[in-house]
Amino acid sequence: MKNSFIKKLPFEWAVGLRYTFSMRGSRRDGFVSFISGMSVLSIAVGVMALIVVLSVMNGFQKEVRDKMLSVLPHAEIVHTTAPISDWQALAKTVASKNKEIIGAAPYVRSQGLLSSGANIKGVAVTGIEPKAEKSVSNVATVMRVGKLSDLKPGSFNIVIGTDLARSLGVVPGDKISMMVPQGQFTPAGMVPRMKQFTVSGVFSSGHYEYDSSMSFIHLNDAAALYRTGGPTGLRLKLKDMQEAPVVARNLNSQLQDGYYAFDWSRQNRNWFAAVQVEKRMMGIILFLIVLVGAFGLVSSLVMTVNSKRSDIAILRTQGASQGSIMKIFMIQGMFIGFVGVAIGVGLGLLIAFNVESIVNIIEAMFNVQFLPKDIYLISNMPSEPRADDIIPIAVFSFLLSLAATIYPSWRAARIQPAEALRYE
Repeated sequence: MKNSFIKKLPFEWAVGLRYTFSMRGSRRDGFVSFISGMSVLSIAVGVMALIVVLSVMNGFQKEVRDKMLSVLPHAEIVHTTAPISDWQALAKTVASKNKEIIGAAPYVRSQGLLSSGANIKGVAVTGIEPKAEKSVSNVATVMRVGKLSDLKPGSFNIVIGTDLARSLGVVPGDKISMMVPQGQFTPAGMVPRMKQFTVSGVFSSGHYEYDSSMSFIHLNDAAALYRTGGPTGLRLKLKDMQEAPVVARNLNSQLQDGYYAFDWSRQNRNWFAAVQVEKRMMGIILFLIVLVGAFGLVSSLVMTVNSKRSDIAILRTQGASQGSIMKIFMIQGMFIGFVGVAIGVGLGLLIAFNVESIVNIIEAMFNVQFLPKDIYLISNMPSEPRADDIIPIAVFSFLLSLAATIYPSWRAARIQPAEALRYE
């Protein structure tokens, strides 16, 4: 049946596919030669590796970004010289001029030193208004113990991350001391100011850096502790976080002197830039595997041309043109490249969509951890296959395979029938 199908194809396609499948009579003797099989395997492995690695890097970037934005706003406005006297009015003004803004909340941010017994830890302290904070971040939804609403003015309660609670050895209800940079003058000299807080809740964003170094207190308590006289900035939430850079630029052109707006990507610019560079370099390095497969394809076709010299000579004597001979071997190479790319895309997608389960099985079997969260910020192996990565990988790999067929095909077309048949 397959043989009859091939006979119905154009001459060049019929001969090219017959060479590829190594037909003998009407029965298939073998799928491809050993070298052709290695070429298919190399191309498939290269395409698979590219898809899996880029999907994991996409997932890693998205996972870290989402965990960052569970406790960080999409954009912020700060007043560089004085507290914001009426943050509600400012929020209404900027929202009326920027339709992307859907939430705003005041804040005070500074540094502090938390201590509990012999444990001491430097932290970022953010003073928030709990009700307004729900409109700009997901802190309330990532609370593991307690509620964000437990932060009441004058209570001096504090909400800390899970890893910070663990390093300080405290649980909700425990007392911890906070030392702030702003000191006070006494007859004995400058003395750091300290205040005792009660741990009222613990949150877990899944981002180690924030879970180990971030804390929240009530806005009024922060203003009193750091003597700011009120909120020093405004946290903003947008409809589309990808529009944050544009919104920040617009705000900087609209706000009065003394105000400055910036977005989430600027807060972690170096990290995101490093990930993009790594992704680009990994793509180039792994593409070399596909290039090795293409070189293998060249070798395979050259060997096929040498073994088919007499067949080529006979075809030429029967009227086949040089263009037809070239087309025969280009079809053979194109089919090998297509099979390799198809297998690579299939395996790559299969692994990319199940990489977390695969990694969990390997970690359980060999008792290893691929992503220590104190180093890689997250502890699971995320994956996000994207069409804008997969399609270019498949197309470029196929075109590279097609380009690899040009020289062997041209060499086959140059064979002279008389020379090829002289010793037959």
